[in-house]
Amino acid sequence: MNAVGLWTLIKREMVRSLKIINQVIWPPIITTLLYVFVFGLAIGSRIPSVQGVSYAQFLIPGLIMLQVIDSSYGECSSSLFQGRFMNSIQELLIAPMSAGELVAGYVLGSLARALLIAGLITGLGLMLVHTAPRDWPLYLCVVALVSVLFSALGLIFGLIADKFDHIAILTTFVITPLTFVGGVFTDAKMLPPPLRTFELFNPIFYTIDAFRRSYTGQSFLAPEFSVSMIVLLAAVAVGVVLRMTAIGYKLRT
Repeated sequence: MNAVGLWTLIKREMVRSLKIINQVIWPPIITTLLYVFVFGLAIGSRIPSVQGVSYAQFLIPGLIMLQVIDSSYGECSSSLFQGRFMNSIQELLIAPMSAGELVAGYVLGSLARALLIAGLITGLGLMLVHTAPRDWPLYLCVVALVSVLFSALGLIFGLIADKFDHIAILTTFVITPLTFVGGVFTDAKMLPPPLRTFELFNPIFYTIDAFRRSYTGQSFLAPEFSVSMIVLLAAVAVGVVLRMTAIGYKLRT
């Protein structure tokens, strides 16, 4: 294992995120504040308690997961594609690093960014609506697994994309719609039966449902089942990107 190369790649990704702090840190914070004030405090005052907590407190874990998904996918997809576009990826390809180490470097760098954003929004939730996780191991487990899953998807689309617009296809047409109907703003029990059945085919629903359990102590599905589904999806995504990287898909000409 090339520990030096792996740590260097992780550190590079972390430094990259901090250098563009106005693009990767402040937007999620501002967006979360807007959601909390508009939905949680204004509209939420008209909604009775959900899962035993106020609507604003119910909303916070969904918003954290929303930003973790977005930041993880955006970090890896843009970083890898930018490396391909500027041809700086060649520096990594000639380094004595395996495909697994390359993928791990990007994913762990993205995980660090996701944990930072999740921590900041958790702090906002504590200050604004006085809510904090009850189950920290589940909180950290779900954040880590979800970050790995969407980082791997980001790498896959970073390899497939031929131009920057292609990276946004998954976000615009898949991730954003499934996230908004995946339980960020509503409890699955509020939905009519046909929509509840649809949620079982929505992979993002499992991430939000399991993560909200760490806050409210309640969930629509058993947390063990939801976490197992996330692990399965993450394993498939990581396996695909490892194979693509190993064969040099759109990396070597």
